Amino acid sequence: MAKRYALVMDQRRCIGCHTCTIACKLENPQGEGIKWIQVKTIGGGEMDQPKGRYPHLSMYYQPITCMHCKDAPCIPSCPTSAIYKRDDGIVILDQGICNGCQDCILACPYDVISFNVESGKAEKCHLCHHRVDAGEIPFCAKECVWGAIIFGDINDPNSEASKLIASRKGFVLLPEKGSSPSNHYVGP
Repeated sequence: MAKRYALVMDQRRCIGCHTCTIACKLENPQGEGIKWIQVKTIGGGEMDQPKGRYPHLSMYYQPITCMHCKDAPCIPSCPTSAIYKRDDGIVILDQGICNGCQDCILACPYDVISFNVESGKAEKCHLCHHRVDAGEIPFCAKECVWGAIIFGDINDPNSEASKLIASRKGFVLLPEKGSSPSNHYVGP
């Protein structure tokens, strides 16, 4: 079976520190104001304070990046074929081919493709494919202080990522969109 690389985000471990965001920017040059990984606060109240009353409080963080979908809607939306999926499931946006039309941005249900005004091109997470090709893990997963981002082959039932999905009832965001995202979440 072919590999299908993905990130598994453990929402119990994520503390919203944004180390992943900084690591991503250090490893991958990005346009001004663009973040290939965003950390959203879920369930928090005003000024990111937990909602509820002690001891029944709720708030957690959700790192969101390109989902590297099995049926990525951004791929057929691109008129220049600048977006394609590798055999290992990583979805790549080739900026050398991108014409800046922004159709992919409109097609993505996760709002994770950005338009770089300076370059006139779209850009997004490519799962640090240069690191993966060298046998390393994406930089966001490597630098996550609390181990909240786990990288692995979700088609391999023995991978840490697959075991975490199975043991903690992993889920995907927006399953109703039918894109079959590779990235999964566990927790909160």
